[in-house]
Amino acid sequence: MRLISIPLTVVLVAAIALLWGGWRYATEPLEGFADPLDIQVPSGSSLHRVAAELNEAGVLDNPRLFVWLGRLQDRADIRAGEYRLRPGMSRQQILERMHRGDVLMHRLTVVEGWQFRDLRRALEAHEAVENTLTRESVEAVMSALGYPDQHPEGRFFPDTYSFSRGTSDLAILQQAYSRMEQTLNQVWDERQDGLPFDTPYEALILASLIEKETGAPHERGKIAGVFVRRLEQGMRLQTDPTTVYGIDDFSGVVRPRHLRRDHPWNTYTRGGLPPTPIALPGEASIRAAVNPEPGDALYFVSRGDGTHHFSATLEEHNRAIDRYLRGRRNRD
Repeated sequence: MRLISIPLTVVLVAAIALLWGGWRYATEPLEGFADPLDIQVPSGSSLHRVAAELNEAGVLDNPRLFVWLGRLQDRADIRAGEYRLRPGMSRQQILERMHRGDVLMHRLTVVEGWQFRDLRRALEAHEAVENTLTRESVEAVMSALGYPDQHPEGRFFPDTYSFSRGTSDLAILQQAYSRMEQTLNQVWDERQDGLPFDTPYEALILASLIEKETGAPHERGKIAGVFVRRLEQGMRLQTDPTTVYGIDDFSGVVRPRHLRRDHPWNTYTRGGLPPTPIALPGEASIRAAVNPEPGDALYFVSRGDGTHHFSATLEEHNRAIDRYLRGRRNRD
């Protein structure tokens, strides 16, 4: 038997060519799609199945080689979830992304000043949220969260939340609830001495009034000061947003009939703080509630530009009303 001798250089050249071809296959940009492509990998999916789906979508031209690449690199174990593939990505990048579980994250922004019903509507409308509470009552929602005796208003921290597709509304609410508890307790520990209320929940109620009264960040402390001084002197808070709380068809304009309509949240007809918050306050409003600015103002009225005129006496306040409110009505 004759042995055929293959020159070492031929073997090396072949090996180098093979390695070069494998490297190019793994790293060259894919050209099979021009727009971002979202792909859902169900739980228990194999790399072979995912490669076949990518082939059908026109992303991969040889799914078998893709599977071999995953096995050679010990990346065949992929994680379930939704992935966004972008034009120009390589097979290597796609494989790494699915192996790491770098899933597509969706966002939901919970806005400062929203009511709980606004938050529920946003969750129901979000296409990536698994809605499990849509038909549940407010009481049932709080029970599902583990707080059956609590009113939901103000209990959820306004922020932008990131989550993967299929995250339940309950999970997002639990995260927002925990964020609010953590923030409220931390800010409460940093409060001023001598406040006219005794619990973090009362601070949350006051913060919600501050949140609804102004969109000007520099005024939060001043408005908090007015409310705190009124509470200290036994004056009614008389803040307009409390008069329309709970009105489903509110037009956006507070009318005299709203001020006269008695209900537990109306601070024109009832003294002290309302029984619950009236909105979701942000951290800045919570901090203002427990660290109000000093001063002598007991009144404020909107200037019509998002800021307020503050007054120490009723006479000055009435002049400010004439100047800003009645003058604006005449211009309108």
